[in-house]
Amino acid sequence: MSTVKTGLRYSDDHEWLADGEPAEIGISQIAADRLGEIVYVDLPEVGAELAIGEVFGEIESTKSVAELYAPVSGEVVEVNGAAVDDPATINADAYGAWLVKVRVADEGPLLTAEEYAAANDVEL
Repeated sequence: MSTVKTGLRYSDDHEWLADGEPAEIGISQIAADRLGEIVYVDLPEVGAELAIGEVFGEIESTKSVAELYAPVSGEVVEVNGAAVDDPATINADAYGAWLVKVRVADEGPLLTAEEYAAANDVEL
């Protein structure tokens, strides 16, 4: 069953943002469940600049390929090598398996956990 973690903010494209310096970005459990068994993750290099709403990576599952859209603009300061090496960790714990850490310059439109859960017809 898909869950929405409180304390995070979400994009319409199913990425989550954990505030901090640097901020963490990952995909929601809803997205991971819809993708099915994740087998490959392509992420940007450290130092890459993200732009709000632009594609910054890709996740491939046994069912489909999904693009990752940046919920913020800023510089990538760390990439989760463990998620790249073992993409199944995203299915196991989508909220623990952040993908990139970003020094945020600007934010796009983000939803609260409550708003995201309501938009996806899921209870908190």
